[in-house]
Amino acid sequence: MVLAWYMDDAPGDPQQPHRPDPDRPVGLEQLRRLGVLYWKLDADKYENDPELENIRRERNYSWMDIITICKDKLPNYEEKIKMFYEEHLHLDDEIRYILDGSGYFDVRDKEDKWIRIFMEKGDMITLPAGIYHRFTVDEKNYAKAMRLFVGEPVWTAYNRPADHFEARGQYMKFLAQTA
Repeated sequence: MVLAWYMDDAPGDPQQPHRPDPDRPVGLEQLRRLGVLYWKLDADKYENDPELENIRRERNYSWMDIITICKDKLPNYEEKIKMFYEEHLHLDDEIRYILDGSGYFDVRDKEDKWIRIFMEKGDMITLPAGIYHRFTVDEKNYAKAMRLFVGEPVWTAYNRPADHFEARGQYMKFLAQTA
């Protein structure tokens, strides 16, 4: 089951959990109302997993690759970690499946507050086009993830403010409908 919570406002290392006291957990239904979808899969059989294949077929996730985020495997690791953690949006959905390791996806709620989603081996998430978000590995400094796309991959991230994009406008309409 996914672990998600409202983040505290304390400055400091983004790779720490930033859980407030008292805790403010966020459930799957609240994430769904933001357009965030979640699955728990068996990452040990990702190469031949019928459940993953069904999801890919149903959602038209036709392209995929695997990225390893750690100092030894990712060129310009420090620069990339900073870039991933900049608040941004994409014009397409962002789909990530954690095959090993762990990290955090942070997404903005309807009131512009950060929700932190802890992702570990077997967790798969889809963030809708137009949602402001960011990513970081946790203190273990390691995550191996499958990246999926509908059609050809588009890697462009638009740092906030990016409210002028059609994808952001469509996302805001979606949020208004789920109020």
